Amino acid sequence: MKILAGNSNKPVAEAIASFLKLQLTNASVKRFSDMEIFVEIHENVRGEDVFVIQSTSYPANDNLMELLITLDALRRASARRVTAVIPYFGYARQDRKTGGRTPITAKLVANLLTQAGAARVLSLDLHSGQIQGFFDIPVDNLFSAPVFTDDITKKYQGEPLVIVSPDVGGVVRARAIAKRIHADLAIIDKRRERAGVSEVMNIIGDIEGRPCILVDDIVDSAGTLCNAAKALMDAGAKSVSAYVTHGVLSGGAVGRVTASPLKELVITDSIQATEAVRLADNIRQLSIAPLLGEAIKRISQEASVSSLFE
Repeated sequence: MKILAGNSNKPVAEAIASFLKLQLTNASVKRFSDMEIFVEIHENVRGEDVFVIQSTSYPANDNLMELLITLDALRRASARRVTAVIPYFGYARQDRKTGGRTPITAKLVANLLTQAGAARVLSLDLHSGQIQGFFDIPVDNLFSAPVFTDDITKKYQGEPLVIVSPDVGGVVRARAIAKRIHADLAIIDKRRERAGVSEVMNIIGDIEGRPCILVDDIVDSAGTLCNAAKALMDAGAKSVSAYVTHGVLSGGAVGRVTASPLKELVITDSIQATEAVRLADNIRQLSIAPLLGEAIKRISQEASVSSLFE
């Protein structure tokens, strides 16, 4: 098999290639003066099983277009099978109609990937499970839970932890981690008045005097997360940390996190960290390269991927 890296997250692609003891496929991405993207593969891929690693994070449109063009180049170069490895699947939050005359852009992106030449998609913690059904090709949705639980167990061993879902929609995700480490579960009931603004209303569960860990899939503006941390501390929590898969952290999010009561925000490297994230005292990254690398190896060997989480 061959591993090809897009430009969105070169460090994680290099770490995956190192885990698999492979060299990255020689390819280049160029831009014309009007920023039009041109991709060229510099080695033979005919009959190969090729995995293209590209998160569709900021700038989302550029990274998505680069991925589509790369898939098309590989298909036209007669690769046997091309798998799009998308650690962070952009546009996943647009997975349903939220009002009249609005798009379902996650479905549109699924169609584009398939038409461009992807035979399979591998992603991590999709925002909603139904996105798998938007594709007519196989989709493997990995979970960051094993990576998080290993880190939580090492860091909080013996403490009376409470795993907290920041909203009702994330209960399944939080429960999965709570079950793995035999911790209690709490839920924050919030009311969203308008997009990007949330108001914490009530905490369901016993958190007083105990260390709390918020669990979510995406942290973008960090408003919800910081409000949740404040509400938990006000309700008597001993400390509040957060484990979130995808650290989008747009705008002033990093400043918001550093100024919040959060003891620590732990994210994966599904999105390449900005300088602000790297310099933040209370933000830490965990590598998902071994998890993705093992899944890639199993797909190439036609072995079970779901057994990784059993």
